Amino acid sequence: MLTLKRDEQSLTILPDVGAALVQWQVRGHDILRPVANEALRGQKGIAVGAYPLLPYVNRLAKGQFAFGGEAHQLALNMEGCPHSIHGNGWEHEWQVSHKTESHAILTFEHKPEDEAAKREWPYAYRAVISYELRADGLHISLVMKNCDERDQPVGFGFHPFFHATEAARLTFNADSVWLTDKTGLPETQKACEGEWDFSKGQALAGRVLDNGFAGFTGSALLEPSPTTPPVTIKADGIFSHLVVFSQLADDYVAIEPVTSMTDALNRPDSAGRGVHVLAPGQSCGGMLHVQVEAPRRPAEG
Repeated sequence: MLTLKRDEQSLTILPDVGAALVQWQVRGHDILRPVANEALRGQKGIAVGAYPLLPYVNRLAKGQFAFGGEAHQLALNMEGCPHSIHGNGWEHEWQVSHKTESHAILTFEHKPEDEAAKREWPYAYRAVISYELRADGLHISLVMKNCDERDQPVGFGFHPFFHATEAARLTFNADSVWLTDKTGLPETQKACEGEWDFSKGQALAGRVLDNGFAGFTGSALLEPSPTTPPVTIKADGIFSHLVVFSQLADDYVAIEPVTSMTDALNRPDSAGRGVHVLAPGQSCGGMLHVQVEAPRRPAEG
C-alpha cells in the first residue's frame, strides 16, 4: 500500500491489486467510494475506489475477437458474465518504479508466455500509470507500449467510483449513447437528446445507468449532493468515449473516460469505435485531471 500526500489531499494506492486506488481524501471529504465486487475474481473481494482499464475496456463479447487474421478466445474473468471485461491490468500486481511524497509511477508488463497468459491477452505489452497530487487535484496518466512482434489493437481508460447521493447531478457533452442488451453489450445507438442529453446537467435520481457515450468532449461535472464538493473530470482527446455506471442505491456513480466503445474489437462497422492499433515498439497514452471544488451550499431562503 502506498500513500501520497499534498496540501489537504491524501491518496492511497494498492500496487498489488491492479494499481487500484482505495481512498482519495480532499479537505476532509472522501471523494472515492470503495466498492467490493466478488464477481471480479482478480480483485479478490477487496473494495477499491478506482482502477485502470487495459488493454481493452468494458465488455468483449464472449471473450472473443479476431485481428490480423487470427481468432482469439479470452478467459471469462467476471463471475456470471458471458463476456470478458476490463482487460487484465486490474488483475495483477504492478511494480512501483518511482515514488515521492506526492507522486507515484507504477508499471505492469504482460507476457503471453503460457496458455493462461494468452487467454488473458494474446499480445505482449507494457503499461505505465502515474498518479500525482498537485495543488489543483489528482493528475493521472496512462501509457501503453506494444512489446510484441506483431501489430496490436488496444484500448484503455480509468474506472473511478465517486460518492453520490439521490441528489446527484451529472453534466457532460457527447454525441450519442449506446443502449445495451441484458448482458451489457451495445445494441442501439441514439443521439444524445432528451433524457440522454447531459449537456445542461441531469439529475441521476431514479436512474440506473450502464451506458457508453460516444463523442465525449473531455469534461464531466459531478455534483454529488448540495453539501459535498463537486468533482470535475477532464480528459485528453484520446478519451473520446465515456461510460457511466450509476448505482445510487449503493451511494456511487462510476464515470469512466475510455478510448473506445464497449466491444470495440468486434464492431468494425461502428464509426469512431476507438480501436488504436500499435505497431511493434509503438506507444500511446493520455492524461486525466480530477479536480474537487469547494462545496456548493444551498442558497438561504
